Order: sequence, then structure tokens, then C-alpha cells
Amino acid sequence: MSLKGKTAVITGSNSGIGLGIARELARAGADVVLNSFTDRAEDHELASQLAAEFGVGAHYIQADMSKGSECRALIEQAGACDILVNNAGIQHVAPIESFPEEKWDAIIAINMSSAYHTMAAALPKMRAAGWGRIVNIASAHGLTASPYKSAYVAAKHGVVGMTKTVALETAEEPITCNAICPGYVLTPLVEAQIPDTMEKYNMSREDVVKKVMLERQPSREFATVEQMGGTTVFLCSDAAAQITGTTISVDGGWTAL
Repeated sequence: MSLKGKTAVITGSNSGIGLGIARELARAGADVVLNSFTDRAEDHELASQLAAEFGVGAHYIQADMSKGSECRALIEQAGACDILVNNAGIQHVAPIESFPEEKWDAIIAINMSSAYHTMAAALPKMRAAGWGRIVNIASAHGLTASPYKSAYVAAKHGVVGMTKTVALETAEEPITCNAICPGYVLTPLVEAQIPDTMEKYNMSREDVVKKVMLERQPSREFATVEQMGGTTVFLCSDAAAQITGTTISVDGGWTAL
């Protein structure tokens, strides 16, 4: 599944799922463009490390995904964009009657509207190149719901809907658009939450993971960032050329319940 000669732009990719996807795309031979809202030396160093490790082109572009103009500028600055992975996202948990308006606006902007802006900017480049792959990182919450996550659930359902729409708009072209719907993925951010949760519930690490964090994930195991990356690489391959407008759940059976 070589992606040599392709350029992939991955939003929200200086850590966690986004960085895991970027690594697997680079491993498959794609040049990669990393992104986040920060502009630190270590962000640019991540790109240099990927370039050195996998022998691909890699660079980092700062862009705030809450701002449509910066989303579009990211795609323009990237130059080519054969593969677009919309991964940037944030979360906030609160009952809807007390959900902060500014948090609602930020979650909708970063988790959903950014995908609209990047896809709108990337599609002309893909059409000019005669090939394209769009992979939107939605969530199990793009297919089901949980209490106190109104903005996140709304945004991820919106991403799934946009994915289907763009797939239909490009169905007769060599461009596909799909969404991956992960459950809980073991990222550094999730890993950091485990010790506090162990203390809060006076539980072992194993019990916290299986009985608290993965209560809704039937496998009782986290997905990994490598699995997220591998699924993305598959969707970008020729083997997936007729897979478009759909969702792939990487959720340990969550949405089978």
C-alpha cells in the first residue's frame, strides 16, 4: 500500500491520534504536513523526525482550526493535498442547560466547521491532480450519543453527514471521502488521566481501564494510534477505491450494542 508521491495534510497532528496517523502515512511513503495551533520548536522538530525516520518530505504548519480563514490557508500553504485527514478536535462535558456558549462555539468550529473549510479548499487540488482521499476522524459519538456531550455529539454527527455528502459529490471521480469512528483510543492525554482516576475510585489501573474508562467499549481494550493510522492508510490505498461515503468503527464493539 505505497503512498509514495502523495502529500497528506493531517490537522491536529502534533500528538495523539493525529501524530499516529501521520506516522503511518509517512511509513507508507507519503509526504506529510503536520498541524496544530501552536508554533513551537518541538512542533517543527516532530516533522524533521518523521522526515529522517521514513525518508519522506515533512513539515509543520501552524493554523488555528477554530478560524475558517486559517483552515483554508493551511491547505494553500501545504501546496499539494492528495490526502486530507481532518483530525483536530476538542471536548467539553456539561449538561446542556449550563453548557458554556463559548465552549459550544469552539467545539462546533474546531470539530466540524474546520472540516468543511479544509475539504472545500482541498477538493480543487485533488481534482487537478486526478486523485484524492479524504478521511474525517469522527467518533463513536458520530453514530451514537452520551449525556453531557451535546456539542461534541452534534459536531461528530455533522462530520459523518458531511462525509456522506462530499462522497456523493465526488462519486464519479477518483476521490473518496470516509469517516473513521473511534471509541476510546490510548493517547498520552488519556494515559495521563488514569492515575487520577485510580485515586478517585481507589481502583487498580486494570479496574479503572475496564470498569470506568472502557465501560461502554465491549472489548475492554483501548484502540491504539497505530490502528487508527493503519485504518487511514487502508482507506487511502487502491484496495479502498470503492469505499466512499461510509464510516469505519474502530471502537471495540461500542456501536454494536
